[in-house]
Amino acid sequence: MTPYSLAFYMDVVISGTVLGARPTDSPDRVTEILGSDFAENSFDDHSMSRDYGMVEFFWLRDSPDHPWEGHHFTLGVHQLARHGGSVVNEAIRERYGRFDRHLRFDKLERLLGKRGVPLEYVPDANAPAFTQHWQPASQVSVLVFRAREEWQKYPRSAECVGDVRAIYSSVSAESVAGNRKRYGSPRRTALTG
Repeated sequence: MTPYSLAFYMDVVISGTVLGARPTDSPDRVTEILGSDFAENSFDDHSMSRDYGMVEFFWLRDSPDHPWEGHHFTLGVHQLARHGGSVVNEAIRERYGRFDRHLRFDKLERLLGKRGVPLEYVPDANAPAFTQHWQPASQVSVLVFRAREEWQKYPRSAECVGDVRAIYSSVSAESVAGNRKRYGSPRRTALTG
């Protein structure tokens, strides 16, 4: 993987933003940063998302008379395994260059650790197939693919055990505490992959 794409992921985890776009920013502000090439989805008058390639931003509002309020963003890193760098937003590619098909969690975690940015293990409802790791200061979570479920055992699976599946923000301390209460203790398990 090029160091540039790793720099992108590290910047997101450290800052809690995508090129400076925060999860709480308005749709206009996000489009100003990421560009007008997006697909918009809305199931009702109260929720909307915009897909800017590998990055999706989500908004909510009380009624059509109220402004959109930013809720969260998700980086669908797993999309790279099947589609390659073509799914990466043009503004991100212009700044960070080429993106590899896989982001290895152990490499990302090691590089973040060298910068003094630890990731805490968080029990997750999707275990053992996935593990969740959280950065408290930026409120960013990293979801890692850990084990194949029976339905995923097809010969041309593009994801590899140990790959980052998604990066998302904002994940509050309250949400993390809730996961720990529901799914287990905050201990870090010995994981390979």
